[in-house]
Amino acid sequence: MSSAPPAKFFVNRGIVSGRVDLYNLLRPLLKQTVSYRYHRGRELVAHGTGWVERIVVDHPEVSSYFTPLSICLNVDSFEHLEFETRPDQLLVYTLVQGDERIELEFTPLGSGGQEPFAPRQLEFDTSGFVQMELLGLDAGEEE
Repeated sequence: MSSAPPAKFFVNRGIVSGRVDLYNLLRPLLKQTVSYRYHRGRELVAHGTGWVERIVVDHPEVSSYFTPLSICLNVDSFEHLEFETRPDQLLVYTLVQGDERIELEFTPLGSGGQEPFAPRQLEFDTSGFVQMELLGLDAGEEE
């Protein structure tokens, strides 16, 4: 009696290499603010905080990129994804390609008041302006 092996399952941590699994694990980051750290070997090359604009699958011509303005993740850019759950129940994602890796962490807004992308009221300094009201002439007033 032969049967296909059951699908793997993970609880709070794991290493996945299947494209569908990578996509499903990354999907909650879509349209979210994340912090990223780019390592080459043991060296920290770059880091920042950005907005996950796109998660791409089945488009090998689309690059993955990480900037403070926009992040695009193409699951085909990476060999595998390692993930683990932090004590605060948020995930740390590590995307690996050779000796390079990108660590991603969800950056919740409102947790410390110092987030650069936190929503805030638009500020406009009006101290250098004077408000004037122009009144039109009434029909009975002629010069």
